[in-house]
Amino acid sequence: PAGQPRLRFNWIAPIALSPFNPRIVYAGAQVLFRSLDRGDHWEEISPDLTTNDPAKTGNNVPFCTITSISESPLTAGLIWIGTDDGKVWITKNHGGQWTDVTAGVAAAGGPTDRWVSRVFASPHDPGTAFVAKNGFRNDDFTPYLYKTTDYGQTWTAIRSNLPAGAVNVVVQDRKNRNLLIVGTDMGVFVSIDLGGNWTRMKAN
Repeated sequence: PAGQPRLRFNWIAPIALSPFNPRIVYAGAQVLFRSLDRGDHWEEISPDLTTNDPAKTGNNVPFCTITSISESPLTAGLIWIGTDDGKVWITKNHGGQWTDVTAGVAAAGGPTDRWVSRVFASPHDPGTAFVAKNGFRNDDFTPYLYKTTDYGQTWTAIRSNLPAGAVNVVVQDRKNRNLLIVGTDMGVFVSIDLGGNWTRMKAN
């Protein structure tokens, strides 16, 4: 509509289903959208969660957009968001209030401007989540990988002995809380001690 900001959808715009109700769908632009009827109708449930930097949004390449959405499978309405300009957010009440936890990730070593490739809400503890940042677009191949256990107030780096290579995805096993799997540009790596040590997954 006239007077409304133009929506920015990344070419890998994320869509996520609620683990509590298959009719609830989330989609990300610079704001988070929610549908309660499988996509027939949509509502905004966040403000702009990006930096909204005019230097990055004033061209034909979509930027300053949401890249990852993860709702906790333990607590309905507890949603984590990551963006391609480095922001990490959490809401505990279905989008009624949002908290920017980017500074905590930065304090643990995650540059504020690196692309958030994945946020993953733990299936074992509602306050725990994992964040991967990806710097290959900046010729930075550091494996940025972090964990919080207090709803994003503080973060810990868990890249340990991961080799250089951008991290694209992180997953915590749904049965074994100590088992993490990451996919990087160098391959698939597994940790059986919550990121203390990593082993490359190979045949046999």
